[in-house]
Amino acid sequence: QVQLVESGGGLVQPGGSLRLSCAASGDFVSINRMGWYRQNPGKQRELVAVPTSGGSTNYADSVKGRFTISRDNAKSTVYLQMNSLKPEDTAVYYCNAYILTYVSGSSYKWDDYWGQGTQVTVSS
Repeated sequence: QVQLVESGGGLVQPGGSLRLSCAASGDFVSINRMGWYRQNPGKQRELVAVPTSGGSTNYADSVKGRFTISRDNAKSTVYLQMNSLKPEDTAVYYCNAYILTYVSGSSYKWDDYWGQGTQVTVSS
């Protein structure tokens, strides 16, 4: 059983900062990409920051220059440093990871996994 557990959300004033964390746990072989998405009620989930296969990172235009994604492979953890937060950054933030697990014999499979989400509220 593989789990992604996010932490670090909360209430912050405009202009403030938060650091989100997402740790993968359970029985897995390898993790490929780990990234962040966000969603507001009644809206589609949108990409915030996701690494590309070429080694760069796709950031949403609205967060470029303010958010930074990083990863600690030894801890199977991805972080999202969010600075200069704005009210429009308010959302539930979700961690996503592409993870390899062992099935049986010589069989392995890659699957997309999602965390439970952490609420970020930017308000004065």
